[in-house]
Amino acid sequence: MHPEGFDLLHGDISMLSHRNDAPAISIGIGAPDLEMVRGNFRIDDIVETRLALDCFAQVDGGIQLWNAKQPDIVATLLLEERALQSILTFRCTDPAFNRLWIDMQCATSEAFWGGGEQMSYLRLNGRRFPFWTSEPGVGRDKSTALTQTMDASGLAGGDYWTTNYPQPTWVSSARYAVHLETAAYSVLDLTAAGRVGVECWSANVDLELFDAPTLPALVTKMSDRFGRQPALPDWAISGAIIGLKDGADTFDRFEKIAASGATITGLWCEDWIGIRQTSFGKRLFWDWKWNAARYPDLPAQIAALAERGIRFLGYVNPYLAVDGSLYQEARAANFLALRQDNDEPYAVDFGEFDAGVVDFTNPAAAAWFADRIIGQEMLDFGLSGWMADFGEYLPTDVRLFDGSDPMEAHNRWPVLWAKVNADAIASRGKTHDATFFMRAGFSGVQAHCPLLWAGDQCVDFTRHDGINTVITAALSSGLLGNAYHHSDLGGYTSLHG
Repeated sequence: MHPEGFDLLHGDISMLSHRNDAPAISIGIGAPDLEMVRGNFRIDDIVETRLALDCFAQVDGGIQLWNAKQPDIVATLLLEERALQSILTFRCTDPAFNRLWIDMQCATSEAFWGGGEQMSYLRLNGRRFPFWTSEPGVGRDKSTALTQTMDASGLAGGDYWTTNYPQPTWVSSARYAVHLETAAYSVLDLTAAGRVGVECWSANVDLELFDAPTLPALVTKMSDRFGRQPALPDWAISGAIIGLKDGADTFDRFEKIAASGATITGLWCEDWIGIRQTSFGKRLFWDWKWNAARYPDLPAQIAALAERGIRFLGYVNPYLAVDGSLYQEARAANFLALRQDNDEPYAVDFGEFDAGVVDFTNPAAAAWFADRIIGQEMLDFGLSGWMADFGEYLPTDVRLFDGSDPMEAHNRWPVLWAKVNADAIASRGKTHDATFFMRAGFSGVQAHCPLLWAGDQCVDFTRHDGINTVITAALSSGLLGNAYHHSDLGGYTSLHG
């Protein structure tokens, strides 16, 4: 404590220094200005009020903060020591205040890593990183023609910070880490040397502080905090998993590959649920069950593969096409997220077809998806794995079962989606036998998702969206306790030449 403020120290390093004449903490009122097009977002903030908390008083167990010109708006800062971490709890007495800014400090020599699964930069210093799960975009470099073309078509170009899996956690070379325990939109600003700027679209936030004698021990602590992935089954890492999607002709192609003598442990067919034709090309039909017209002999073929020690993998995501039968089941049971202006299910435009959002804030809806779809239609049918795709598309204007703010539910959605998949596997006693992989995530996904997938890279080696970015993705996510990571062998996206 200091007569005019207080300091937060990590050893000899000052992490936060607050003085009445140089306040480190401000609160405010803001309104988001946001646009979404198929998982791509334009996000701005309209700040109506910003108050620097330039007065403080020590109280039992903590500190009170306020602005000299508006002393009735009071914030509290409490420090709690736990076994794994220290927790700074920040709360504001006025619910109208929904913005928080904190200027933390660091040594100019410190390096910072983390931020979830970052594609462009492993070392975060010198840049600003918003934390908002979204499509990463195609190109991800505003100076390139590809990014500019994609931005003009549905905000789809992306930037260096856009990622399916953000996490407001950063690791310091000084052997400490900071985590914002919130799902609200937040920003880490490392553009100025010696400063760690934090912005959060909530005035009620916990800052969790970890430290350890070594960086591996620090990563271990965070893995203890966020959860440990289950070990992958042996078949998933002992041979090649071949991805083919050619309907009934898939198995002929597969046998030609198998004849090479390569060790193959899996066949992955995304199109096991059928396709729909759009102007973009062939898309999967989002009704999560076997399509007998496209794969007429699939049950027998899965059994024959199993006799050879080869597993069959499919595809699923958390949305239901409105022209599918499972959508009708979910709608009849009131398991879908609703529009805000009436009681009709919310329909998301995924490009020439609409889909409903299964409302995972409703425990009955989450359990239904886990058992009815993943359990009955996938695991019981014979699938041993799948891509659990998407998760980052939750619109910010839906109405949810639990009444939560969709602006905060948006970031939590990939974690809820991961838990649905993990619960389904656990319900069949197959936690170490079946597996799934995901591209989306947020804080806590580590406890449920056994395998990260790096998403849709371009089929080139461009700096911000090429195949090379999967290395940065694996390292950055691994520093936050995601042990298992993989990518497509040759990228995915090829557009506009």
